Amino acid sequence: MPEGHTLHRLARLHQRKFARQTVTVTSPQGRFAAAAARLDGQVFSRAEAWGKHLVHRYAGGELVHIHLGLYGSFSDGPSPLPPPVGQVRMRMETDEYGTDLRGPTACELFTPADLAALTSRLGPDPLRKDADPEQAWSAIAKSRKPIGALLMDQKVLAGVGNVYRAEVLFRASINPFRAGNDVSRDEWDAVWADLVTLMTVGVRRGKIHVIRPEDDHGAPSYGPGRPRTYVYRRTGEPCRICGTPILMTDMAARKVYWCPVCQAD
Repeated sequence: MPEGHTLHRLARLHQRKFARQTVTVTSPQGRFAAAAARLDGQVFSRAEAWGKHLVHRYAGGELVHIHLGLYGSFSDGPSPLPPPVGQVRMRMETDEYGTDLRGPTACELFTPADLAALTSRLGPDPLRKDADPEQAWSAIAKSRKPIGALLMDQKVLAGVGNVYRAEVLFRASINPFRAGNDVSRDEWDAVWADLVTLMTVGVRRGKIHVIRPEDDHGAPSYGPGRPRTYVYRRTGEPCRICGTPILMTDMAARKVYWCPVCQAD
């Protein structure tokens, strides 16, 4: 599932390409047809992201909520776009640019009340200027759940996925199984600041980058086109810092990775 930086990057792209322009909206697949008919010919106002959620705003007041889930993706190019291929849930076009949305978990019209209900359930997003890290700290400081699980809980912290979870905890020398209320305030402040920095880099570069320059050596990325990481998907590989084999197990139905020496407690 795309992590939060991907959604913020999409929001910036759609803002740049569609804002203040009249858009043609269709649903070649048909599952979004009624909503697309309401939006077709309207002026696109703004795009923004909250965690892993993307919202399109229209000048007429309509809102579109998109959650890519595991399989959703956008593809784009100059207009006119070629005939749709596959199950295109929503197609948006201007005279110069267009994009197709395929396979999202959600693509739906929202009311302001719907959006307010969604955002009220989300923790602070490190990529939003209005984010309040105190909100996340309040939940973490009173929880006995592992910090690794709390960082992935979108009600605690919005936009963080498995890669950022694994890497930011390694960079902070925090074991993912340590209870939330055993994490100090200074440690949390450092984790939050690191997330803001790393995820901002992700938005700017279009890919995750977590390796400090002095540690950028040793084994290559875990796969073609994938980020170089300290621990994520490096099970059994030597730690880039101490050489100890990286461990992996399950936590809340997701794989968690850590170094047993660098993250001893």
